[in-house]
Amino acid sequence: MEMTGLFSGLFVGVVIGLIARLLVPSMQPIGCLMTILIGVIGGALGAVIGNALSWGFWLTFGTQVLIATILVAVIAALFRRGSTG
Repeated sequence: MEMTGLFSGLFVGVVIGLIARLLVPSMQPIGCLMTILIGVIGGALGAVIGNALSWGFWLTFGTQVLIATILVAVIAALFRRGSTG
């Protein structure tokens, strides 16, 4: 993998993670690195689905954001529950 591909993947992960955090209505007890990781995972899974189904850019991007949003909600709930007990 080229270095530019790595940096562009990280940048897209940051953007997708930030959008996902904005869409989840509450305070999330997860940090910046977790947000980036969730964004990268959501972006990768959404890209795989979008490419497999030959979707266009916007539908694939929406899928990436949707997956990352679900992951933010689940991970934030797990972190919240783990820190109370």
